[in-house]
Order: sequence, then structure tokens, then C-alpha cells
Amino acid sequence: MHKSDAEQLEEARDVMISAIAQSMLAYGVTPSVGRIYAVLYFAESPLTLDDIKDEVAMSKASVSTGIRELIDTGMVVKVWKKGDRKDHYIAEKDFFKNFLSFMVKMLRLERSVIHKSIEQTEPVMRELALQSEDESVRDAAAKDLSRVSGSKAYLNWIMQLANAMESGEIFTHFPRPEHDECPSGREPN
Repeated sequence: MHKSDAEQLEEARDVMISAIAQSMLAYGVTPSVGRIYAVLYFAESPLTLDDIKDEVAMSKASVSTGIRELIDTGMVVKVWKKGDRKDHYIAEKDFFKNFLSFMVKMLRLERSVIHKSIEQTEPVMRELALQSEDESVRDAAAKDLSRVSGSKAYLNWIMQLANAMESGEIFTHFPRPEHDECPSGREPN
């Protein structure tokens, strides 16, 4: 028995949805949340939580939590649909934009966490390096202070990287490839 064209297309989409869901582990996104994104990515029109729930076989509460996570990363947007009181959602289909948005968010988070710890610890280390009565503590504090100082250069670099990603300047160094042509020669809708 031969599968219909529609069945073959559905199977191909399912393979891609699973691959996208698994690949999102690299970004700290669970496969179930990745599946929500992938279903929206292939959706022809905005979907409600109920629509998504049916597609991913998850509870409505889990879908709602996953949608919030995806909205926070900018990978999904809530849209208004005339004549319908339910919220509808669409996926950001530009993988480059998703990647850059996520990476900028993570780089800024990393910088913030490390910067706050430097603000707390650097004065203590400096004081101990200069004034501790224990020579071994002075030496250890001076070495730690040097390491902390080295991390500042890294923090400046990741901020430059985040800014280059956010502005699009990154594409002057790593050009974005042209859109792949569809096998039929037609652009997708």
C-alpha cells in the first residue's frame, strides 16, 4: 500500500519537528518545548494553545509554560486574530534571528552574573592582597585578583560579541548565506 503525498509530507514534517526539538537541547530548551516551537514553525497559520496541545500531545498547562518560555526567547510571538478571543501564536521562522537573540541573551546573562561577583569580591581580594597579616593569604589574594582582572577582558569581549550580534555586524565577518532555493524553483509561502 502506497502512502499518499499528504502522508509522506506529514512524515517528513514529523522528522524535521523531532530534529528541531532535539537540536534545541543545545540552547537549554527541553525537547517538549522544542516540539512546540517546531509545530508552530511548520504551521500555516497562527495556532491557539488548544491547537498546539493537540499537535504535541501535552497538557494545556505544559504547553502554556512552554509558550511563555519561547516568547521570552523571542522565538514565538503572540498575535491577535480578528473575531477570536483566544490567544494565537506564531513562530519566528528566521533561524539566524533566533540564534542571535538567544546567544545575545545568554552572553548578557553571563556577563551580568560574573560582573556582579567581581564587584563583590574584587575589593575584598584587593584589601587582603595589600593588608593581610598572613603572607600566604596575601599571595593567594594577589593571584586571585590577577585572575579576576583577566576575566574583565573576557567580559568586555563577550559584550563586543553580543553587540555585534545584536547590530548584525557579525554578518560582515560571517556572512549570512543566501536563502536556499526550493527544489521546485518556487518560493515557499
